Amino acid sequence: MAVDPLIELRDVNKHFGELHVLQDIDLTVGKGEVVVVIGPSGSGKSTLCRAINRLETIESGTITLDGQPLPEEGRALARLRAEVGMVFQSFNLFAHKTVLENVSLAQTKVRGRKKADADRRSRELLDRVGLSAHADKYPAQLSGGQQQRVAIARALAMDPKALLFDEPTSALDPEMINEVLEVMQQLAREGMTMIVVTHEMGFARSAANRVVFMADGRIVEDRSPEEFFTAPRSERAKDFLSKILKH
Repeated sequence: MAVDPLIELRDVNKHFGELHVLQDIDLTVGKGEVVVVIGPSGSGKSTLCRAINRLETIESGTITLDGQPLPEEGRALARLRAEVGMVFQSFNLFAHKTVLENVSLAQTKVRGRKKADADRRSRELLDRVGLSAHADKYPAQLSGGQQQRVAIARALAMDPKALLFDEPTSALDPEMINEVLEVMQQLAREGMTMIVVTHEMGFARSAANRVVFMADGRIVEDRSPEEFFTAPRSERAKDFLSKILKH
């Protein structure tokens, strides 16, 4: 069990029409844990991720962050989204704002920081993701890998308790994937609590404390990477791994 639970899902259910996308999900993520969620497409991984910061509502069950239930709406919800940063498949940067402005915006709006303080923090974080030289550029002037690193800096700027990554490298060209994974590896080493939905098995093996394997809306396995990759218990996981590890 996680030492100090930060995110807890209990008996969470969600349908899209007839499709039961999350079925009785129980998951606990401890402070400082890196949990990688893998599984075939359509297994509910992204929906799980989006439910944790309430981009998707759930029908039944409970989700708590640091012992508090997720707020329904309004200011409390905006605060929650600052506490649980999200990095998407598409970078969702504002095209008409510079890199620096993109990273500073929510700090001033949600966290109420002065612009000078926000900009100082943004520059520190851009430096941390290797992009300090690009602060005054616009997103369109950057590669996909650089834009995704800006998105990570933007999420970090809110000093979140946890970060959610929803397939952060799947829209990137192969040569850009590593520059993003390296930043994520570094965050993992620094003790950031992370839930990462990804197809990158190397990252799952090297950075995760636990691998959660989903299929058909259920968590089928939740184990250490070593155990999962060397001796998966379920037929579903064996089948999944045999398909992806061949390539």
